[in-house]
Order: sequence, then structure tokens, then C-alpha cells
Amino acid sequence: MKKYLFLCLAIIAFLLQSCDETPKTSVTATERFADSTFDDHSYSNLKLIRTKHLHLDIDVNFDSKTIYGVARHEMINSGTDTAIFDIKGLEIQKITLGRDKEEETDFVIGQWDEDSLLGQPLMVTVTPKTTHVNIYYKTTDKTEAIEWLSPELTTGKKHPYMYTQGQAILTRSWIPCQDSPANRITYSAKVKVPKDLLPVMSAENPQAKNAEGVYDFQMKQAIPCYLIALAVGNLSYKKLGPNCGVYSEPEMINSCAYEFADLSKMVGAAEKLYGEYLWEQYDLIVLPYSFPFGGMENPRLTFVNPTLLAGDRSLVSVVAHELAHSWSGNLVTNATWDDFWLNEGFTVYFENRIMEELYGKEIADMLALIEFYELEAEMDDISESEHPEDTKLKLALSGRNPDDGMTQVAYVKGAFFLKTLEEAVGRKKFDSFLKSYFKEFAFKTITTEHFVDYLNSTLLEPNNIKFNTNEWIYKEGLPSNCVKIQSARFDQVQLLADRFAAGEDIFAKKVTYVKVKGRRKKKKVVEQLTRDQYITQEWQTFIRKLPADISVAKMQQLDKSINFKNWGNSEIMTEWYVLGINNGYEDIKPNIEKFLIKVGRRKYLAPIYKALTKRPNDLEWAKGVFDKAKGSYHFVSKNSIEEMLYK
Repeated sequence: MKKYLFLCLAIIAFLLQSCDETPKTSVTATERFADSTFDDHSYSNLKLIRTKHLHLDIDVNFDSKTIYGVARHEMINSGTDTAIFDIKGLEIQKITLGRDKEEETDFVIGQWDEDSLLGQPLMVTVTPKTTHVNIYYKTTDKTEAIEWLSPELTTGKKHPYMYTQGQAILTRSWIPCQDSPANRITYSAKVKVPKDLLPVMSAENPQAKNAEGVYDFQMKQAIPCYLIALAVGNLSYKKLGPNCGVYSEPEMINSCAYEFADLSKMVGAAEKLYGEYLWEQYDLIVLPYSFPFGGMENPRLTFVNPTLLAGDRSLVSVVAHELAHSWSGNLVTNATWDDFWLNEGFTVYFENRIMEELYGKEIADMLALIEFYELEAEMDDISESEHPEDTKLKLALSGRNPDDGMTQVAYVKGAFFLKTLEEAVGRKKFDSFLKSYFKEFAFKTITTEHFVDYLNSTLLEPNNIKFNTNEWIYKEGLPSNCVKIQSARFDQVQLLADRFAAGEDIFAKKVTYVKVKGRRKKKKVVEQLTRDQYITQEWQTFIRKLPADISVAKMQQLDKSINFKNWGNSEIMTEWYVLGINNGYEDIKPNIEKFLIKVGRRKYLAPIYKALTKRPNDLEWAKGVFDKAKGSYHFVSKNSIEEMLYK
């Protein structure tokens, strides 16, 4: 991995610049950097010195599109004379040591490589007794975590907006930090913003603007750096329960309150399942459309995409997912990105249990089946890719972007592993195991191997249960004992799709005459299929069950009858657009262009753009649309789509 070459070159430069002939401590140069490989995606020497608490004193400047200030690290030092931090695209102005009386110190920034995923190591001269390192810095136009939005890209069209997205390894591009999930820290912040805007963070938050434009934040529970988050905009807040509410631009606040009305019930359902919510407050912030994910589980303040505002609460399972992260991911965290399934597999399983608790097993099973279909499709793609080994739960991502591991394998294969375990041991025992798991590892990071040891010692061995754990975790594909889910409602949708494909006009009016007791004349009954007879997930399945080579004429007939192309629900429209692209349905290209320019969520962009790469004419058209849209995409989405279109 290039990381190690850069690090070695940087070490040599550092030693030449900073070291006397006699070592300053008993720790040798080799020992000093020996654990730089502790996490393949971080340069930090965490075993020798690590951040305990971070205080940010920063100014958010919309004119220059920069954040500048100081990151004050309170550290636990085991006796080293060098502290290594991760940075990417930051301008380091100076570094001082000390809390009350600061003294400037030397530092070296490792070599930057244009292809590097990791950025650069920032190596700071400290003493064996140093506990406070203050890094004065500024973000630049190479900062990948921050999205700066002009007013026209917001709902209100009057005020600018910015937000950060740190997962997986982007926090280092807006904060100099030891950017490994293996290290959990508390943090605080003093943030200055324009007086007409409100900042919020993954911390204790204000609910209204103040006259000074200066705000203080506290996150008292220890979290990994990827969960440090900031958003600034013209925000309103609406309370939705005793310890929950939603932030958004004022123009959206009522729609948000309607869509997420069950938020307090979700928190209650989650606590009933797996124990007390340990973060005090649970709020949402609905960001602009450029946000690359459906949701991001930043503690105390989940960031969500406005595509969830379907108007019928049909996509709230995303919120259940992000809430579940308050236990799996935020409370118990993967130690490295190779163990990412520990975050997401548990969360998808937990999300499904919340949905079952609130809306019943039938709905929960349909949601799980939708995800399983997506898993099967993605596993087929991965199996034919450069890295077929990515269908394993435990990954080996050294030298690769950790985003490569953010597939349905981590999410859904992980969840079905847990569902299969539940079936083998029984729900009561499995729930008891999960409660103890969350309690045992609360506010800690663990590896897959830690989990397997705990699973064997506390659940499988005491109950004398044989289970193919290693096959699930360390082998490709899906094991044969994977639990099977059936849905009678989806079976009906399959028949409906088959009838339509066979030529039946399923939307035609059907007139029948029914005899009414006590009357001579029969009652006329008119029946016609309408969209409200099925829920979103059923229509989504209907589209998936249509023939892959369905004719353009039949697609036009469906749009005339039920208007999939303008449905308003992004899940439905994405399915429809991909099917249309694959079958040359040119009529919907204006709808697709409008959608791609408006929406920045990678889950929807990726399959649409991927479908457009299959034919030369479609690819050229897609590049033109991307050129128009990319200015409103976050780096995460823009980078993925750019690679797809220009690889």
C-alpha cells in the first residue's frame, strides 16, 4: 500500500529535521512508528499517543468557503516524542503545545500523493509528558467532507448552507485528527457563523438562533471521529416528543413533522427491544437534496435526505435504521473498516425489528424481502467484479477506499446472518444475547474476531448449538442455511405483474352487479386498480417482477395509467427509470434528467447512471447531465459517478 512508502519518506524527513543525535526518549524511531499500521486507513500512532478530548474553536466563512480555527487535542501520552495525526487537503498554519501557556513546536507533513486515499500524516514534535496539542488550520478547496451550497440549491433560495459528511475517512479533511474508528473521543466546540444562520452538530444543540452568531457544543459520550458532524443553514426546529424533534429549513418543517410523526414511538420501541437510549436527545435534520446518503447516524442528530419526505411515511424505515445505529455503530463500533458489517448488519436487523414492533410482521417482512432482492442483485455484480471476495462479511480493504465495503453485503447479508442465528437459537435467547452484547461493549470498538468469541462463549456454546459462523463471515456468497422469508402480498404482486405482461389490462374498469338483501334491483359495483391499493414496497416489487425486456409500449401504458415516471417517491422512480433505460424508453429521459439534477443521494444516482453506461448514446447523454448536476453533488456521490462514467 502506498501509505507505507509515504510514511517512511515522511519519517526520514521528520527525523532529519527534528531529531538530535541522542534520542529524546527511550522510545526508538522504529518503535515510535511501529503501530502506524494499526488501522490500514489511518496514519495515527494510537498505541503511543491518542486523543482523549477534542475542542474545536472555529469560524465558518461562507464568503471564502472555508472553516478556520484551532483543533485542541487533549491526549493520553505513553511516553513518545511524536504525535501523528491524519490530514487531507488542510492548510496547517502552526502547532503549539500546552493548555494554559502555549509554545510553538515543529511539525512535518508527509508527502502528498494525488492518488492517495488517506491524505497525509501530520507528525508533531512533542515531549514524553505532552498532553495538549493545538493545531491551527484552515480548510481548502481540496476538503472533501464539506458541501458548500449556494442559496439556489436550498429549499428557501435565500440563504447559503453547508454540512459535513465524515464517514468513512473524510473527517480528516475538515479536522486534523486521529481518524480511526478504533479511537473514541469526547468533543466540544465553539462555532462562529453568520448571524442569520444556525449551526447544529452531533452534540447538544441549540434550537434557535442567537444575536451573536456564536454557539457552544458538547458531546459528552465518546465517539469515533467519523461521527463528528456540523451543519449550518437557515434552520427551524419542531419538537416531536419528550426527547426528539426535527430541524429543517422553515419551508419544509411542517412536511418533516408530518413524515416523522412516529419518531418518539420509534425511540420507545427500540428501548423496549434492546435497552435504554444512552444519548439523551434524538433529533433529525433534513438536509438539502445533495446529501449523498439516505441518512447518517451522527449521534444525537441524524442527518437525513429530503427524499424521505414521500408524503405517506412510506420511507421511515430509513429513520428506524439510523435510530438503531444509536446501539449498533455509535454505541458499539467497528474497530476497523474491514469490520464494517458489525455496524450495518446489526443495524439492518435492529431496524427491521423496530418496524415489526410498530407496523407488524407483514410490513417488516416485505421490507426485509426488498432488501434481500437488492442483496442478491449486488452480490451477482460483485461476484463478476475485480473483487469477488467482497461478498464476505469480514473484508480486506488495505490499499482500497473503505467506501468499497459499503455494499448490501455488509448491510443485508449481515442482517440475514443475524436473522438465521435468531431462527437457530430462538428469538427470546437471541434478544437476551443482543442486550448483553450492547451492554458489554457499550462505548467500545470491537473486531469481527471479538464478536465471534463473544457469540461462541455467551450464546452458542452454553446452548450447545452448532452454527456455521465461519462460513457466514469468512466465505463468499450466501450459506445454504440462510433464513427464507415469504410474503403473500408480494406473491399477489408477482401475479399482477405476470397478468400485465401477458397482455391483460389490469387497470380496466370492472363492472359487476351484486344482489342486495331486501331489494329487487341489483347494485352496480365498479372496481378499478388504483395506486393507493398497494404500498410503496409492493409497487416497487411490481416493477421488479416485470419482464426485463418489457416493451416501450407497455411502459407507456403503465405511465398513462399510474404515472410511475412522476410518482414522487424516489424508490419507485429509480426502479422505473432503470427499467426504462434498459429498454430504450426515450420518453422518460426528461424526467430522468430532472431527477438526476435535483437528487444527490448515491443510492439512486448509482443504478441510474450505471444503466446509462451500457449504450454509447446513453453514456454521452449521461455525461452531459452529470456536467449540469455535479456542482450540487457531495464529493462522495460525485466521485462514485465520475469513476463510473469515465473509467
